[in-house]
Amino acid sequence: MTDLDRLKGSMPPVVTPIRNGEIDYEAYAGLVEYQVAEGSHGILVNGTTAEPSTLTTAERNKLVDIAIETVNGRVPVVAATGSQSLAETEALTSHAAKAGADALLVVTPYYIRPPQRGLIEYYLQVASSHETPWMIYHIPGRTAINVTLDSMKTLREKSPTFVGMKHAVNDLGFVTECFEALGDDFKVFVGLEELSFPMMTIGACGLMNAVGNLRPGVLAEMCDAVWASDLAKGRELHQRLLEINQSVFFDTNPIPMKYMMKKLGLMPTNEHRLPMSPATPELERRLDAVLERAGLLENGETA
Repeated sequence: MTDLDRLKGSMPPVVTPIRNGEIDYEAYAGLVEYQVAEGSHGILVNGTTAEPSTLTTAERNKLVDIAIETVNGRVPVVAATGSQSLAETEALTSHAAKAGADALLVVTPYYIRPPQRGLIEYYLQVASSHETPWMIYHIPGRTAINVTLDSMKTLREKSPTFVGMKHAVNDLGFVTECFEALGDDFKVFVGLEELSFPMMTIGACGLMNAVGNLRPGVLAEMCDAVWASDLAKGRELHQRLLEINQSVFFDTNPIPMKYMMKKLGLMPTNEHRLPMSPATPELERRLDAVLERAGLLENGETA
């Protein structure tokens, strides 16, 4: 199994660059390298910010391969391998586990709205085919299904490789309940920008936030500050990111993020696949103002 002590810190969900309808794999490798160079503690492949529901299984698998090859062991690679289809989830999970992903993140099956007993069996079946540590991706705002604390406890008892969750819910109380029921070694990654600092102060081990595509160094620094018990610095960094954190949700993620990354020269295009679409001119102007106030633009040009 993976050295679980390495599974912590800022692990941004890297966006998927699209050019003329196809994935720009060279640009993707560059974004992964950028994360490592900027001090991120790891990366997440095929998270929500990567628009995985618009990608084929083969494309998602190739992104995992490129990330693992590019990182080359320098930081952990977490692969998101969930889908609404059990067969597709098993195929994605098998590939990532064999490719050498350090951990897996499996989203609750979306749209179906299964009962808790079905959700438990789903996860146990997926986990039974590999020894890679895995986590639940808990994002009911996108999937329309919550995982209950009782279900978490059952999975913890029956799957020795179940180690944590990405929690993209505005609910600090549930996180505290998880630590009480599942142990302080249960790994919780923050999935909502607004809760980055607060959730880490109550025990979350790290961040998997879209804004890490834009400001990876600041997020890594905030994690380091919390670990050093320098809460004043952590809070200052969190406040510094306030408007950029908010801007992520000016439209459906990652529409704002891709535009801002293109504006700052981090990738050549901000193209999406339908039904997603690029930022409108009105949104572009609003995001330009955010970047300028953050000191990232100078006279409207890349700083």
